[in-house]
Amino acid sequence: MDADSVTFSFFLIFSGAALFASVALYTRQPLIIAYIALGAGIGPYGLSLVTDLQLLSDIGHVGIIFLLFLLGLDMQPQALWSTLRKSTVVAVFSSAIFLAAGFAVSWLFGYTATDALIVGAAMMFSSTIIGIKLLPTTILHHRHIGELMIGLLLLQDLLAIIVLMLLLAASAGETGGMGLTVALSLLSLPLLVGGALLFVRYILLPLITRFDRFHEYIFLLALGWCLGLAECAKLMGLSEEIGAFIAGITIATSPISQYIAVNLKPLRDFFLILFFFSVGARFDLALLEQVLAPALVLAVLVLTLKPVVYRFLLKGVSEKRTLAWGLGFRLGQASEFSLLIAYIAVGSALISEQASLLIQATTIITLLASSYIVVLNYPTPIAISDRLRRD
Repeated sequence: MDADSVTFSFFLIFSGAALFASVALYTRQPLIIAYIALGAGIGPYGLSLVTDLQLLSDIGHVGIIFLLFLLGLDMQPQALWSTLRKSTVVAVFSSAIFLAAGFAVSWLFGYTATDALIVGAAMMFSSTIIGIKLLPTTILHHRHIGELMIGLLLLQDLLAIIVLMLLLAASAGETGGMGLTVALSLLSLPLLVGGALLFVRYILLPLITRFDRFHEYIFLLALGWCLGLAECAKLMGLSEEIGAFIAGITIATSPISQYIAVNLKPLRDFFLILFFFSVGARFDLALLEQVLAPALVLAVLVLTLKPVVYRFLLKGVSEKRTLAWGLGFRLGQASEFSLLIAYIAVGSALISEQASLLIQATTIITLLASSYIVVLNYPTPIAISDRLRRD
């Protein structure tokens, strides 16, 4: 059997995922941890049974795009705008605090100023996957905490895009043009939204209305719209995730939106399994000893500081104490964007290999620990306790 074939890799990943998931369910553990553990076990730094991580990572990224598209389908534009206005203050101040904390820890452990700054930037963001995947659908779509979480994560997404563009510009030696690049990308956002609204009103909705009885056509139309707008966003200097979310929210008022959401969920889950597998497979356990001490300190700081910061900032904008704590713990980890920042920065020789490993180790530790904290204490679709299990 060809060990390099995509079919064989998929066989190993999904058969292994089924086995690891069975063990996780019997031992009442979150399934996300099973997928990451599988990646570490059979990836290039484990048994080396699956080695084409770039392909799997790219495929897994599609799962995040579909996730944001589905979230957009369930958000009303008026409610989102109200939430974003309140989330902006919290997102900006919290990001500044997390940046400073990450910089301080890295600096104290002897990393250079550039390394420490990029490590701090990587700690600003929370995981979209952990935050959204572990929030029950009814709470996510129909309660204020779901709207507030989406607002915060989207604003963090915008900040992450700015950080990535700055890194790419710095690696290309375009320091003088970085400000212009960022400004043009941010200006392109309202253009993308306006163009999407016009396309939906005059082309997409008439097509849906005319052919809504052909379910296969509606499914294909939804896929094309989601991925098409994601690519448009990428061409305009934004992220594919933002494009996918805009694609969803612009057809959220359509009567067919819930049908689309239900039918795309299995496809989303397929890609997300690949994403979490690639996260675990990218981590070199043999080099963990080099960054273990700073990674543990930084992970503990992230896990404890983020809930406290979110609690006080959200309380400051008149949110209830219970909601503030719950949202703080649900967003109390590093992000998938942190891994992407580490990948780009080390590939561009902007940071050392040790700094990149520090970001990766901290991110994985916080993803694992945060999953346990949320699953053991808050309602989730995969809660260990029957009392907390909500879909």
